Amino acid sequence: MQATIINKLQAIENDHNIKLLFACESGSRGWQFPSPDSDYDVRFIYVRPYNYYLSVQNRKYDCNFPINDELDIYGWDIRKVLQLIGKSNTTPFEWLQSPIMYKQQPGFRDQLWALCQHFFSRRSNIHHYLGIANGALESMGPGNEIGIKKLFYVLRPMLAAKWCLEKNTIAPMTIGPLMELLPSDLQKEVSDLILLKAGSGESFVIRISDRLRSYITQQMFGIDLHSKEMEKDHFKAGRLDDFFIKTIEENDY
Repeated sequence: MQATIINKLQAIENDHNIKLLFACESGSRGWQFPSPDSDYDVRFIYVRPYNYYLSVQNRKYDCNFPINDELDIYGWDIRKVLQLIGKSNTTPFEWLQSPIMYKQQPGFRDQLWALCQHFFSRRSNIHHYLGIANGALESMGPGNEIGIKKLFYVLRPMLAAKWCLEKNTIAPMTIGPLMELLPSDLQKEVSDLILLKAGSGESFVIRISDRLRSYITQQMFGIDLHSKEMEKDHFKAGRLDDFFIKTIEENDY
């Protein structure tokens, strides 16, 4: 599949007259808890020729493709990515931490990651992650039964929100460092669930312990309570503009 993805990315560059700056795996494979039937969530950042950005016309700043049984792939223009970073959007933060990279221009990821540190909003990131976790938690039954994929759409965002609250930094993308925030007994339970997910379909339904259910509920309530006391962050766009100009100048073709 690695070769298929790289070939697909090369075809996208050629067919759409774009230059890929970075491409990675997102989703459960990037988060490091895939199921056997998990698809490949490929995400990329690209740039177009310099003159593309010098127009009064409305422009397209993303590339979307039909999802097939195995491959879900799309990308965003560097302009859109920088706009999202300016809003402290978690998606670029996660892409740049992916443990699975398919392509990158030398130094690009490190430079953009360094820029992201100036645009971290604890409040915004917590609200984003709690929103995902709460949405997935709604599928849990009264007897603590939940689809195993949905469970990790509760656990990972909840722990990411907890990381943002307690450490006041961008949360890790992968589940490993986040699990260090769990009590030791729950680390064991979640590790066992990751092993179970690795051998089960994503729709497989499990029943979690009362202890884990209680921990999730208490943590989400407490994190939400703390986040409501935080003021909204406001960032200036100067660094983003500088990075944008530098990127389109250096990568003109």
